[in-house]
Amino acid sequence: MKNFRENMLISSIILIVLGSMISLGANMVMGIVMGVSGIVCFVLGMSANTKLELSPEKIANWTPSEEKLPDAGRFMYRVDVTLDEPFRSTILCGPCGHVEIVEGKRPSSYTCEKCNKELWDSEEE
Repeated sequence: MKNFRENMLISSIILIVLGSMISLGANMVMGIVMGVSGIVCFVLGMSANTKLELSPEKIANWTPSEEKLPDAGRFMYRVDVTLDEPFRSTILCGPCGHVEIVEGKRPSSYTCEKCNKELWDSEEE
């Protein structure tokens, strides 16, 4: 029942499209039955409850997984900044996979503490 809503909405689209194609080409009664079934599936899918699986605390404390990023000719890195206050930035160093949490918005320059590689400097950008 985890994906009930999504399954019902996809089924409704398929049933409505197939029902309209069948009613125009082959059997009118069968097409009407499929089309009405698609509408019923759509109503069931739209009325199904969806649950937010993450609590606001888990969302606020999210950090990317510590993994190395592929080498694309120069150092890759990833910076995620929260949209709501208090602002917090998580920086993932691509060469070593180290994740650091910095309070505030994205810093103007950053050097990884683990591998000592300069990932960016705002004067260079």
